[in-house]
Amino acid sequence: MYTCRTLRLSLLLLCSLICLGSVLHRLGSTSLSAEERKVESKAPALDAARIGQAAGVKATTTPDGNVRIAWARTDVAVTVDGMPLKPFAGLGSWAAFTAASHGAMVMGDTVVFQDEVTPAMDAAFAAGLEVTGLHNHFFHDEPKVYFMHIGGQGDPEKLATAVKSVWDAIKKVRTDHPKPATSFAGDVPKSGTIKAEAIEKVLGNKSETQDGVVKVTIGRDGMMHGVKVGGSMGLTTWAAFSGSDERAAVDGDFIMTAEEVQPVLRALRHSGFHIVALHNHMIGEQPAFYFTHFWSKGSTEELAKGLKAARDAQAKAGKKGH
Repeated sequence: MYTCRTLRLSLLLLCSLICLGSVLHRLGSTSLSAEERKVESKAPALDAARIGQAAGVKATTTPDGNVRIAWARTDVAVTVDGMPLKPFAGLGSWAAFTAASHGAMVMGDTVVFQDEVTPAMDAAFAAGLEVTGLHNHFFHDEPKVYFMHIGGQGDPEKLATAVKSVWDAIKKVRTDHPKPATSFAGDVPKSGTIKAEAIEKVLGNKSETQDGVVKVTIGRDGMMHGVKVGGSMGLTTWAAFSGSDERAAVDGDFIMTAEEVQPVLRALRHSGFHIVALHNHMIGEQPAFYFTHFWSKGSTEELAKGLKAARDAQAKAGKKGH
């Protein structure tokens, strides 16, 4: 009898604890949601008219309270698969602003032709914006069209002015040269001799040589689906030098974590490298990795020093964290 009574009391006590835990969990969830709502309520509504004035275009407010601006690329005729493509079909630059406790956050996508990428990116960096993606949306497009994604946080009008500076940089390129260019400025490197040792000395890594091309590959470790992966599985930064020591071209790829992307891009641009792509190669890896592809011309010494500066910026960013 005593055992049964003790068992019943124990079960009642256990049920009471479970119920109490459930109530506390709900209260905690409600409190957290209220705190989140409190933070959201601190964000003032955005003024579309002032954002539009700062951007130099008409701004509209969406049903959910965000503000958007847009610029249709009607200045260059584009065909995709032989068909003339109207701007509404995917040739429009835009930026969207959402209210935040610190002012606003902006995200956007910018239509760029090949000779507009570098000026647009430089303008974004000069205005304090981030470049978060650079890729294509089409195949068989003429002229080639790319899309540069941007982002930033701060005062909404300053952000709008920053977006305007990017669009103005693009417009200047087209005003100076109405037809998109088909090559980078500068002489094309000619085949010659490249001394691998000099490149290795600057970068601090061994290289491989094949068909006159000197290539440096630097591996990195990560995890994917619970499996350790490294350089041989594609987690690499690499650079290939073609031409001669006096006049070479370098192309390659930087592997980066999120906090390393902006410092690497800025360092490459500071050294005169053209960023030709920024995207991901995998899904589900840990940490998340991003890859930027680059192209530049000059002496092998100058190019190697530029890459070294970008690697130094990457190492510094990795220590600081995002």
